[in-house]
Amino acid sequence: MNVSKSTFIKCVVMAAGMASAHPTLASTAALAGSKPNIILVMTDDQGYGQLGCQGHPWLETPHIDALHAQSTSFSAFHVSPTCSPTRSALLTGNVPFKNGVTHTGGARSRMALSAVTLPQYLKKAGYTSGIFGKWHLGLEEKYQPGARGFDEVFVHGYGGIGQPMDVPKNKYYDPVIRHNGTFVKTKGFCTDIFFSQALGWIKQNKDKPFFAYIASNAPHGPFIAPNDKKEKFRRYGFKPSQQGFYGMVENIDDNVGRLMSCLKEWDLEENTLVIFMSDNGFIAAGTGSGELGTREGKPMTAWYAGLKGSKKSPHEGGTKVPAFFRWKGVLKEGAVCDALTAHIDLLPTLVEIAGGEAPKDIDGKSLLPLLKNPDAPWEDRNLFFHIGRWGNGKADQSKYDKTPGKAGFAVRNKRYRLVNHEELYDILNDPGEAENLYAQKPEVVQVMQAAYDTWWDEVRPFMVNEGQQQMDPNPYHVKYRLQLEQSGIPTWTVPEI
Repeated sequence: MNVSKSTFIKCVVMAAGMASAHPTLASTAALAGSKPNIILVMTDDQGYGQLGCQGHPWLETPHIDALHAQSTSFSAFHVSPTCSPTRSALLTGNVPFKNGVTHTGGARSRMALSAVTLPQYLKKAGYTSGIFGKWHLGLEEKYQPGARGFDEVFVHGYGGIGQPMDVPKNKYYDPVIRHNGTFVKTKGFCTDIFFSQALGWIKQNKDKPFFAYIASNAPHGPFIAPNDKKEKFRRYGFKPSQQGFYGMVENIDDNVGRLMSCLKEWDLEENTLVIFMSDNGFIAAGTGSGELGTREGKPMTAWYAGLKGSKKSPHEGGTKVPAFFRWKGVLKEGAVCDALTAHIDLLPTLVEIAGGEAPKDIDGKSLLPLLKNPDAPWEDRNLFFHIGRWGNGKADQSKYDKTPGKAGFAVRNKRYRLVNHEELYDILNDPGEAENLYAQKPEVVQVMQAAYDTWWDEVRPFMVNEGQQQMDPNPYHVKYRLQLEQSGIPTWTVPEI
């Protein structure tokens, strides 16, 4: 049963009275086991900066901006440079390579069956869990979300709607989606559909603790937006790809607004933690570059929040993403935490807040101390990144591979980022990575290089999917065609909201 706000406040007051000498620890203890509903909204290829609240000069995202204003946000939150690795990390609390995920393609995107997932931990704590949108961690049935802890599954295939390993000839409008093992023909734009299904499920389960994972495939390419959004940017003179990308971002914003309105209407605001983030850096083909169009005679220029790099890059722009945590009346509104945090921290955080117990030996750390006090002490750490995507069976040759878009690696601590063992940047003073300090700071370089080598040796034995790139026949196609032949594809039942 969910904890009411009044009960939560009583717990905080009692804990503070018993341990006034350690207010942060007492408050953190009160958060632990408080069992809020949890909604995680994760966008695809949006990256950092493509929001008004993060300084974008012309993109209109009023609902996400409002969510940000009501949240405790993390200004140094990092994920992997591509999507499947990030998804596996947030669901397990371990770095992607320990989950066997070294690519977004074929069998190398499968999350190892030995991994225990967030919804499995939450189930032990009394939660029901649903996923809506993108899974991208394995196509065979034993790798599908229904076998990994989710009670409600409403997902497209593989890495994106219409990709070769999704349902054949699938489209962003009226896509075929797999719902609890059955393919259904939907009606409408994909992002609207995913949020609608999520909202219907939330409404049905609002009287017990739930975890809703809304993982949109937007604004991932192909860059197709709802017609009204596309037309808006066409009038500004944008090219089709940018019409689609920015139109999808603004459509996501509309759906976040719809979500927040429903939570208020259903009296769920005070016992629901809402998290917003993206899965990797922005996709350069979508954001475009230079002047994209004009509005009222003024140029509309692509904006990257001053970051270097994008998706599939080992630089800041490839891994830094927004991360907003909103829990009305419990978490501080408008607070910013600059501690170095990451996708691996979500599982231990959410399991602890749900009253479960995460394993002590995972890579992630609970964020509860920072959520209660954004200025709480936080031990420095090394975060490690590798784009992966090396040739099939070539992991051992790829430890130091830096082929642009195919490989590249980095180590990040609170102050420095070491890229490809040949570039060093002081991120605290040079967030745009303009001045390479590699030659000036050999002692820093040496320590970070050694840390990377130790990390690689640790994760290499866990790469269980190496040498298994191809999937022929495609299991998703087999299941779809079998249903098509035996019973057909029914029409999606639009949930009542």
